[in-house]
Amino acid sequence: AIKLSPLSITLPFLALSPAFMIFTSNLILGERLDKFGIIGILVTTIGAYLLHVNTTKHGILEPFKAILRERGSLYMIIVAFIYSITSNLGKMAILHSSPLFFAAVYFPVLSVILFPVLMWKNHGEVKQLFSQFTLFSLIGLVVAFAVITHLLAVSIIEVPYVISVKRTSLLFGIMYGAVWFKETNIRERLIGGIIMIVGISIITLF
Repeated sequence: AIKLSPLSITLPFLALSPAFMIFTSNLILGERLDKFGIIGILVTTIGAYLLHVNTTKHGILEPFKAILRERGSLYMIIVAFIYSITSNLGKMAILHSSPLFFAAVYFPVLSVILFPVLMWKNHGEVKQLFSQFTLFSLIGLVVAFAVITHLLAVSIIEVPYVISVKRTSLLFGIMYGAVWFKETNIRERLIGGIIMIVGISIITLF
């Protein structure tokens, strides 16, 4: 998703995972949120609409059509739905073990599974793994810290609440897109992102 489309219109769609989790957490974990969850979903949807509000000159439904046309946005919505399932499954694993044990096992197993895919995509070449060793190692340490703190959080409170707070990172993604990749229409995307966070906050706080 982030390879195909700008950060400022892909990362915000991760905010949809708490909305999806209203349903998946109920099915998987039996965790229920109240009526404010529906209001939060509606507000979050309005924020998603505003990410493409500049296209309304072609019709009021055009922002939704733009989401469907933008492959990166569409892929990120799929990612948000997958996260709404795997986050719950991850909590089940944590409840049967511990946050640190799950973190130590899950990602190495995931790496082993993905390594053959990497070899296939790179035609058997592994030199890419060592092309930026220092940078990749730093990224790995940061990801490890993020995973550990995330798993500690979901072991303490309900999964939708953790993911809701976590999704505030979408604002950083929009700003990174503007600063690092010189993306345009940042104002409307920032407004849309803020409204999506308001929707997340309604789900979280009420």
